[in-house]
Amino acid sequence: MTMTDSTFLIAGTTHKKNGMWSGLRACLRGVPLFIVVGIFMFFTILIYSDRLKWESAEDKLQQLANTVIEQGQSIDNLQRTLTDRVNIFSRNAPTIFAITPTFTRPVQKAELTRVAQTFLHVPNFHWIVIEDSITKSELVSNFLQESGLVYKHLNIVTPPNFKLGKNDPNWKKPRGVAQRNEALKWLRQNFNSSHNGVVYFADDDNTYSLKLFKEMAKIKVVGVWPVGLVGGLMVERPICDPATMKVTGFNAAWKPERKFPLDMAGFAISLRVVLEKKDAWFSFESKNGYQETEILEQMVTRDQLEPLADCCTKVYVWHTRTEPPTLKDENRLNRKGKKSNVDIEV
Repeated sequence: MTMTDSTFLIAGTTHKKNGMWSGLRACLRGVPLFIVVGIFMFFTILIYSDRLKWESAEDKLQQLANTVIEQGQSIDNLQRTLTDRVNIFSRNAPTIFAITPTFTRPVQKAELTRVAQTFLHVPNFHWIVIEDSITKSELVSNFLQESGLVYKHLNIVTPPNFKLGKNDPNWKKPRGVAQRNEALKWLRQNFNSSHNGVVYFADDDNTYSLKLFKEMAKIKVVGVWPVGLVGGLMVERPICDPATMKVTGFNAAWKPERKFPLDMAGFAISLRVVLEKKDAWFSFESKNGYQETEILEQMVTRDQLEPLADCCTKVYVWHTRTEPPTLKDENRLNRKGKKSNVDIEV
């Protein structure tokens, strides 16, 4: 076997090995031929064995690559399917018009922020925010512009004789009357009965589960559900008969004689009904705690109530009014003509 400049085919690739073989010839001078042949056979077998391993690994890598590609296509298909279903849901689901009265106070932006973070996740959501103010405030205007929500910003001031005094309890006078009526007026001026919608009175001092808004998509006339931490109870709710899916009573402890002893957060009304009952309004003359009852009496009858939230056994909204902060040191600064939040919106 003559070792001259030659070309060897190893693992399917042609390599020039002049320098390597020259060195090898020098090392093997004087070595018996059978030893040379043995060494050659050993390395040939070793190279062939490695080649088989590489071919096997290459096959496995190719199989893995094919699997990844197939899985990637499956994920793409799944994403397209989910997107299509979301789009279908968005087209068919009602627009939820959430009416939120608000007024200037230290916790106003904090409360609006909390509820807005929930509302951002609700499909087909339209937020109607009404300030109790002569003009729209810069704070609320900026907040809504940056919220990422579809919204309508309105304002109307509560008449002075119906405003709560500084030390008055919340229940002394009806609150949010002018603001909710302003929102109802805007809806009646801008929509007609061909629009599939639901109207919900979503105060900014509540906490809302996303599950609540999924329930609202089922409403035909007026939907009702439990509200947690209200009316002196852990939960105030309609009583539902599972056999008929009808409301048979209420477990309210506070003024249970009301025809509709519900919290404002405990019901939503079809937009169609709101538009048809165009003479239904909230009233400043309502007795304490009767706003909900009186607006519902103008729009529906008790047998039209649709119990939702698993036959009114699940709580998806809580009356979690924020406690007013203690600002005695801030008040002390104010008396000196100073404040801690100079050029800072809180």
